[in-house]
Amino acid sequence: MTKFRHLIWTLIAVGGLILAAAQGQAQSRQPDVGDQPGLMPDESVELDPQFKKTAVFYRTSEAPGTIIVVTAERHLYLVQGNGRALRYGIGVGREGFQWQGLVTITRKAEWPDWTPPPEMIARQPYLPRFMAGGPGNPLGARAMYLGTTIYRIHGTNRPDTIGTAVSSGCFRLVNSDVADLYERVPVGTKVIIRQKPEL
Repeated sequence: MTKFRHLIWTLIAVGGLILAAAQGQAQSRQPDVGDQPGLMPDESVELDPQFKKTAVFYRTSEAPGTIIVVTAERHLYLVQGNGRALRYGIGVGREGFQWQGLVTITRKAEWPDWTPPPEMIARQPYLPRFMAGGPGNPLGARAMYLGTTIYRIHGTNRPDTIGTAVSSGCFRLVNSDVADLYERVPVGTKVIIRQKPEL
């Protein structure tokens, strides 16, 4: 009887592991929320006040013009100097797709075309291999390309994702905010990505 019980519990445990693995695989194949092509932006979405663009006090030793992304806060700061910054609400990478580092803006594009990188195609093979820029494009109104990475600061056709962690590692802003930021920063701008605020 004891051996039988042990066998039953072993089968239950193995079944649970198989189910968890299958769910994990299914989840990895789910589209990144906001990366669905063809959706038209819903401008009626009201952002939480903490994610609306605003001028804030911000202590940093970084030079004016530097962009600082704080993933945990879901905020992007554009340093203004004199203890001030412009703060924008952002969407960030989901679990397993967050990163940190120091890069520069290497390219800028208005209404950018979207070519999903091979890593994304491997996870979501049904995605288009190319999509021309426009309101239904997941990159939104503007994109700023980060170093030699596959990541960007870009707009979105899903403003409801601002303040969430659902992307494949890019940082998204509502289209009006990304257009504002785009006009304020040149190619070569220093971008610091941090998980937590500077102490």
